[in-house]
Amino acid sequence: MIRARWLLIGGETLLGQEIRQLVEERKLPIDLVLASAGPQERVLTASEGELGVIPPLDDVSVEEAPVLILAGAAETHREARRLALAARRPPALIDATGALENLAEARVCAPVLDLPPLGCASQVHVPAHPLAVALARLLAAFQEPRVARSVVTVFEPVSERGRAGLDELHQQTVSLLNLKALPKEIFDAQVAFNLLPRYGQDAPLALAAVERRIDQHLASLLGPLGLGRPSLRLLHAPVFHGYALNVWLEFNSPVAADDVARALAAAAFDVRGPDQEPGSNTATAGESGITASDLAPDRAAAHAFWLWLAFDNLRAHADNVLLTAALLSRPLSKGEVSKGDAPKGKGEARK
Repeated sequence: MIRARWLLIGGETLLGQEIRQLVEERKLPIDLVLASAGPQERVLTASEGELGVIPPLDDVSVEEAPVLILAGAAETHREARRLALAARRPPALIDATGALENLAEARVCAPVLDLPPLGCASQVHVPAHPLAVALARLLAAFQEPRVARSVVTVFEPVSERGRAGLDELHQQTVSLLNLKALPKEIFDAQVAFNLLPRYGQDAPLALAAVERRIDQHLASLLGPLGLGRPSLRLLHAPVFHGYALNVWLEFNSPVAADDVARALAAAAFDVRGPDQEPGSNTATAGESGITASDLAPDRAAAHAFWLWLAFDNLRAHADNVLLTAALLSRPLSKGEVSKGDAPKGKGEARK
């Protein structure tokens, strides 16, 4: 079997490690060449019980990889793009962090929703935010009756801020138990034992900015499906991993709870009945897919239901990244876009 050779920048990050673990678990015919997240950094790492060193991008050949997965720092991503465009055979660029998302040639993609990446080497392919993909899958599951209105409250884990987010929650927890001052470099607020609608004003990334990005991705995914966006609120939850979502769906005509459950199951959701353990961020850790549970009619609104969803944020994003990479690494078929046919617009399509 011929093995694909992909370059993963940021192999030591949380997302990079998740991608590597998926490749190993599923025994995919892929050789991942690793480069560190930051410029000029050599990082000690472990894989399959053995220690190794991840070199910086400067020590890795971009020419030899048909696919570059960007899961590191923005500065390294910009350098990788420069090297890719200068290569004799430019590789496909998959920006898994969104650092290059505002470039004119960037396109949001979600293969699981039949919005695959275009086979164009000059583009930057941005796998959609895992929350946007999950919500688009949810709304697309209902064809008749359709969802007329939806409201979603999302509880976000600190792993969305990377390893630094995990470390700060851990350090805050220890500091609170020992009555010491709290570190606040990432969140500028007490996030341990605390639910919050926003971080402190000096946090490097605001929850509102993340919420806007998810909304933009949702617009890209739902527009081609003819579906309206939900009303979305993103909240901080004091947990390490996994999304939990409280969802309200109102249908445009009467529908039974059993019909809602069947539609979700047909769309590959793991539907849990009242006699089963509900979905949770801990129960879905390390698992692919989305758990749906606690389906209940809204006593105050006809044709409306409450629903509880949970899924592993890192695993879901890694799944989307690998599927995007697999589609881009295959040979172009007749009718697909080649480098010379690259769109020359300003990123309006799928943005």
